[in-house]
Amino acid sequence: MKNLAQSNYSSALETVRNLKAKYGNTWNAINPESAARMVTQNRFKTGLDIAKYTASIMRKDIAEYDADASNYTQSLGCWHGFVAQQKMIAVKKHHKTTSKRYLYLSGWMVAALRSEFGPLPDQSMHEKTAVPSLIAEIYDFLRQADAIELNDLFNRLERGEDVQDEIDNFETHVVPIIADIDAGFGNEEATYLLTKKMIEAGACAIQIENQVSDAKQCGHQDGKVTVPHEDFIAKLNAIRYAFLELGVEEGIIVARTDSEGAGLTQKLPVSQEPGDLASQYLAFVEAEEIDINDAREDDVLLKRNGKLVRPVRLPNGLYKFKDGSNIDRVVLDCVTSLQNGADLLWIETPTPNVKQIAHMVNRVRQVVPNAKLVYNNSPSFNWTLNFRNQAYDDMVLEGENMTAYDRNNLMDSEYDNSELCFRADQKIKTFQIDAAREAGIFHHLITLPTYHTTALHMNDLTEGYFGDEGMLAYVKGVQRQEIRKGVSCVKHQRMAGSNLGDDHKTFFAGDKALKAGGEKNTSNQFETKTCNTQVEEKLSVVA
Repeated sequence: MKNLAQSNYSSALETVRNLKAKYGNTWNAINPESAARMVTQNRFKTGLDIAKYTASIMRKDIAEYDADASNYTQSLGCWHGFVAQQKMIAVKKHHKTTSKRYLYLSGWMVAALRSEFGPLPDQSMHEKTAVPSLIAEIYDFLRQADAIELNDLFNRLERGEDVQDEIDNFETHVVPIIADIDAGFGNEEATYLLTKKMIEAGACAIQIENQVSDAKQCGHQDGKVTVPHEDFIAKLNAIRYAFLELGVEEGIIVARTDSEGAGLTQKLPVSQEPGDLASQYLAFVEAEEIDINDAREDDVLLKRNGKLVRPVRLPNGLYKFKDGSNIDRVVLDCVTSLQNGADLLWIETPTPNVKQIAHMVNRVRQVVPNAKLVYNNSPSFNWTLNFRNQAYDDMVLEGENMTAYDRNNLMDSEYDNSELCFRADQKIKTFQIDAAREAGIFHHLITLPTYHTTALHMNDLTEGYFGDEGMLAYVKGVQRQEIRKGVSCVKHQRMAGSNLGDDHKTFFAGDKALKAGGEKNTSNQFETKTCNTQVEEKLSVVA
């Protein structure tokens, strides 16, 4: 937003000057310019400020996507505030704007990495308070990124550099979070209470799934049990009420259906009249026709099309859906959710296939024309194998000679430079663009990227550091790359707020401030000195 930082600065400056005049000599030590600078560096005072601001961003982005599907949005899942901070700093550095880049908070990663119980599966076993705590932590780190960057800009301005325009048009690191509330962690009242905590922490978009909360499974695992539509609608209502109570009128609800891979239900809803939602849900339940005389003691029976039927019930008391009913259930889930307050949909799919996703979305759009998705570009998919299979099928249809490929071994590295690999990788590269255009996907996210990148980087560093390379493994693979790529945290003291703190101490204590950033601060080794670089280049040429 244009001129926001400077307008904040000017307003704060005037306010502090007026306060100094009001309170007289007791405020002599307070410098209005320093106070106004600190106000500017902390634009968002509360999580609710963030939720209102980011909700308006999402609403604007949704409208722009509806007008042009090339305006899709993206995010990466982050499990720590520092990870989110470094992501958004990198976004600004490489892409010059945070526009249409969000953050995703994954319940899977909260369970696996943030629970006091230790690593847990994605089954809503972790503390529900861990979710709003992580949201608040992420925004603390993003606000600190704002403060550090603006502090640097103000210091440069004081040194006479022409950076006023950068201050006036400063773009915050604070962006929308789509936050996973799993299946709501209990009944609708529990969902409402937790939603409030998440919104107060800063979340503008709540993603909720239609599984039974105490039997919740990861969307990419078996054993999922869905709830009747009435139960899910009650939780959608609970979330909307929470948004309205807290004044976040533009809050976003993402309704996730796990019906594509779910074959079980825990409850049989009560139908009030033929064709109502409960009736439609019951129609999907697998049942066998029986005679009343064949009914067992304590059997549950239904009347269907004038006949008596017995729903198929498993030993654990759960009811089974008809085989092959999953896509029809997905479509009904989506339509019903959109008709009852959801803004966006999330469909878990078995593979990342644009045509399959589009098939479901187009059916939904026959009823709700502006239906659109948040889609999980999941690490649970084997992307290489899936798209090599898709490319293989395309090549067969085109009459290509496929004898050089073993269909049962397409992951083999021997195919990495083949025509098949080239086609598959192109499909992967354009997947988000294609799916946004053809399958109604407004937002693409990767749920667990930073979980996997952390594991991969630790694998690579460990191999060398504890092997023959020793310290060279860290220097060559990490620090040298940070320096040459301009990664902000190479000066980790600054990134943790040391420079910012020094300036604050100067505001508070003046010349008496004990500061960390003196000559003996080893972080000075990372300062870029153009003259030294030129000398090194000349020496390199001579050598």
